[in-house]
Amino acid sequence: MRNNKIKTPPKDARVNVVANKITYDAQTKTAVAIGKVVLTYGDYELVATRVTYDQRNDKMTAEGDVRLTEPGGNILEAERASLMNKFKDGFAEHLRLLLTNDVIITADYAVRQDGYLTVYTNVVYNACNNCRTSGGKPLWQLRSRQVTHDEKEGVIYHKDATFEFAGADIITLPSFSHADPTVQRRTGFLTPGFNYASVYGFGVEVPYFWNLAPNYDFTFSPVITSGQGPLLKGEWRHRLANGSYNVNVAGIYQLSTGSDDAGNSPLRGSAQTKGRFDINDNWKWGWDGTLVSDKNFMNKYQIDSRDEAIDRLYITGINDRNYFSAQALHFQTLDTNDNEDIFPTALPYIEHSYTFDQPVLGGEFGYDWNLYSISRNDVVFANDPTLPLTNVNLGTEQTRAVANLRWQKQIINSMGQVITPFGNLRGDAYVTQNLPDDDDLTQENETTTRFQPTAGLDMRWPFLTNTEGGQHILTPVTQVIASTDEEDIDKKGNEDAINLNFDASNLFLHDRFSGLDRYEGGTRVNTGLLYTFLSENGGFLRASLGESFHVAGKNSFDVQSGLGETSSDLVAALALQPWDSLRFSYQVRMAEDLSAIKTQEAGLSFSFDRFSGSFYYADVDADPDAGRPNNEEQVWGDAGWNFSGGWSLYAGARYDLKASKLIRDTVGVGFHCECFNFRVFLAEDRANEDQGVDRSIQFAIDLKSLGNVMASLPSF
Repeated sequence: MRNNKIKTPPKDARVNVVANKITYDAQTKTAVAIGKVVLTYGDYELVATRVTYDQRNDKMTAEGDVRLTEPGGNILEAERASLMNKFKDGFAEHLRLLLTNDVIITADYAVRQDGYLTVYTNVVYNACNNCRTSGGKPLWQLRSRQVTHDEKEGVIYHKDATFEFAGADIITLPSFSHADPTVQRRTGFLTPGFNYASVYGFGVEVPYFWNLAPNYDFTFSPVITSGQGPLLKGEWRHRLANGSYNVNVAGIYQLSTGSDDAGNSPLRGSAQTKGRFDINDNWKWGWDGTLVSDKNFMNKYQIDSRDEAIDRLYITGINDRNYFSAQALHFQTLDTNDNEDIFPTALPYIEHSYTFDQPVLGGEFGYDWNLYSISRNDVVFANDPTLPLTNVNLGTEQTRAVANLRWQKQIINSMGQVITPFGNLRGDAYVTQNLPDDDDLTQENETTTRFQPTAGLDMRWPFLTNTEGGQHILTPVTQVIASTDEEDIDKKGNEDAINLNFDASNLFLHDRFSGLDRYEGGTRVNTGLLYTFLSENGGFLRASLGESFHVAGKNSFDVQSGLGETSSDLVAALALQPWDSLRFSYQVRMAEDLSAIKTQEAGLSFSFDRFSGSFYYADVDADPDAGRPNNEEQVWGDAGWNFSGGWSLYAGARYDLKASKLIRDTVGVGFHCECFNFRVFLAEDRANEDQGVDRSIQFAIDLKSLGNVMASLPSF
């Protein structure tokens, strides 16, 4: 694919000349311009101290500080240059090309023929203008005896090319070619990669790119490994008029099997595909799919580190306040410790939300409905010691339909108070099969319906003041919400509302469950304070403190969640960003009497001059009903240091304070300058104790513009 530019001015283009002196010899039909000569021809501009034009031979010769700017912005500097046949042909001596991507090409001579073919002699290709060794030499450069630029093909060919690094000859190739700047994509080898993994040892990846058409291509990326033979990878990409899709495949016939990393089968592989297409301006459809030979192939061979894959086929539509989504979902585990038979398939999973554009009773009115049908091979029993869940029974099949009407109206009175009454009317219907009960007995088929009206009032009173340093906003908030009690919890499976993390972010939600299989019942009062400071320099401080009170009805939450008592735990949050380069955040859930901290998370990120990093700490109490069987306390972070000479160091780690165990760590070193990037890092993963330490090393080098030159060579 080429980005062509016009090299020859149009036929009706005129030559304009500005010079200190212009003479014309009628007998020889020769014009001479001397002094500071500026000649423009179409989009070309030629500057020299002397320009001679031979009208009989249509030949223009420029001498003395010749500088030719071509339409693409590249600049030719030479001692002497000749232009013929309306800039189609010519030659230059002792030239220097300044490309728009800051690459400099020098040559003793250059000859241009037929308007598209240019041959350079004794060429130096240099992308390192400022990146140099202590002796003043470019960090790297390419020396060639001859270079031919074929603008029709968009290729630059080198003969007897020697690659120099830090002043030393590294390798000499009899021939070498790369795309010219007009080519955005070209068939050929890409930058190789070097890595290490426990399963295969050392590996060298040599990708080859096929530019099959402007809208589709294929990349073949074999990895030659020291311990398992060749790993073959490929990616197909195809863009159509209304969207695009890709397919990634990988496979290997292992030379050694039997270990935890290699498994028992010599033949292993995977396939992944994604697609997204526009039906019209409002509707889209697509897919995301993963197929594997075994659960840990992609992780061990550094293809994909996910521990779960979700296959999706979907269609979505959105138009103003109208949203619709229909999906087919298949969940599969990529963790060898999980039982695949308890992972479900949802067919279909449908959501629809609509808000009327006309007020109803002076407020906003809308409806939502949701439908899913889920199936799995095995039932899930509560208190299964092999699972992190407790008090959760799941059957082999469950179909759910939920419909909800909602209304709210915002009122701002003369005192500045913001009062929002709201109401919901929700109905659910469930059909379950093989749902276990507390005695581990399953019900073959059961139908359950439930109905929940909710009414509430949200009251906020913001106080605002301006001081010399910025603006302060203090907002007391009180909510009163009344719902019918949650019923029939044991007659249906909780598929989508297991996880719950009560904190300041969901204190004022009308329903704090994460899904629709549970809903918050009873009457509760949520109250708290919100504070915001906006600094004149763009910095800010945000803080909140609040609590929830369950005053009537049945409480839907367990005690470990922090919401199971009449008075909830206190939740608070703080976010401070005095400058763009520094941010601190902290949130906590603690006992109402301040006697114990139940959950706390802190984070700090910064970037000062050459040093940057981020550090985080989390301490979370156990909540078996929410999938956390044990207390968790971890610290993790990363840091980078860009020290002198373009070198940088990087390190990151995650540590389990409860288990006194290092989970993951990464360390790397890199070098960056305008023409050269180098990086190598080591990563260790100890998350799976049964499989030991999983180590990987990755190494990469990028040379600016070689193979992907982003500028065009001047025509003359």
